[in-house]
Amino acid sequence: MKILSLKVSDTLDHRLTSVASSRKSTKSEVIREALAAFLDHAGKGQDGSALILAKDLAGSIAGPADLSVNPAHLKQFGRPLRRKRTGVR
Repeated sequence: MKILSLKVSDTLDHRLTSVASSRKSTKSEVIREALAAFLDHAGKGQDGSALILAKDLAGSIAGPADLSVNPAHLKQFGRPLRRKRTGVR
C-alpha cells in the first residue's frame, strides 16, 4: 500500500475525526472509502450536449428557429431598446 500525505483544514479534520470515531474506524480508512467513491463517480456526469440535456424544453417557445444566423435579428444587437411612444404622457 502506498503512503500519501495531504493537508486538511482544522474543520475538515474535526469532521473526519468525528466520522471515523462514529464508524469505529481510522481516518485513513474513511479517506480511502471517500476517495474510492469519488473516483468511481468522477467523469460520469451528464453526457450529451445542451440540447440533449434540455430536450424537454426545446421547441417550447414560438419564434425563429435560430436568431444567430439571421442578420435581421442582429440589427439592434448590443444597442439599448427603444420603446415606442404612446400618446399618453
